[in-house]
Amino acid sequence: MNNSFLAKFLVVSLAVVSLLFPVVAFCADREAETAEHPVRVAVIPFQIVLPQAEAGNTAICPLCGAVYFSGKIAEGADKVVENLFIEKLQGIKGIEIISQERVEGIYRRIRTEALKTPLVDILKKVRAESGADLIAVGFIFRYTERIGYNYSAEKPASVAFEINLFNHKDSSAFWRGVFDKTQKSLMENLLEIASFYKGGGKWLTARELAKQGMDQVFSTLPELEHDKY
Repeated sequence: MNNSFLAKFLVVSLAVVSLLFPVVAFCADREAETAEHPVRVAVIPFQIVLPQAEAGNTAICPLCGAVYFSGKIAEGADKVVENLFIEKLQGIKGIEIISQERVEGIYRRIRTEALKTPLVDILKKVRAESGADLIAVGFIFRYTERIGYNYSAEKPASVAFEINLFNHKDSSAFWRGVFDKTQKSLMENLLEIASFYKGGGKWLTARELAKQGMDQVFSTLPELEHDKY
């Protein structure tokens, strides 16, 4: 290798390093900032929403007023969907989930003290007392278990839920994730071929369908940054 070639190689290498250094430094600063100032999220206990007498077979979201077809809700469905949400949230870098026990205690006390207070105002108070940047609350409108087996079902699983993330510095809904689905066979709906095979080409349990739904709604979740709150 001659000296001229070596000199050119060194010049090019230094130029590349000088271009990349600000990018690397910026990323390092952002990671340090994220570690030092994580987004603190308080997850309110997820709630089962039943249809009101005058609403027939429909259930209404207590926050946004959206209407869903209701159905049988298996025991413990609220905790199943809540845990699926928390598992997904834990996988996001820069998120700190405030102790569930603490948040639940604050929420239940405030709700008891203010029975006729609108839910959105209760959430504001929970945020203020818990020190959260974001408040998450979810509602389950339908959680019907599959009747049958993996490859032969008499009745498919059916799940409907909604999750809201609230930024209560300005009382705004930061994000709303909705899932409403009853599994169908390929014969019933060829348009769902990707979803059917994503579930392993089988009839899903209600939990498996809910997990598929959680993955779907999280794909719409925007980046969570501390300086936005």
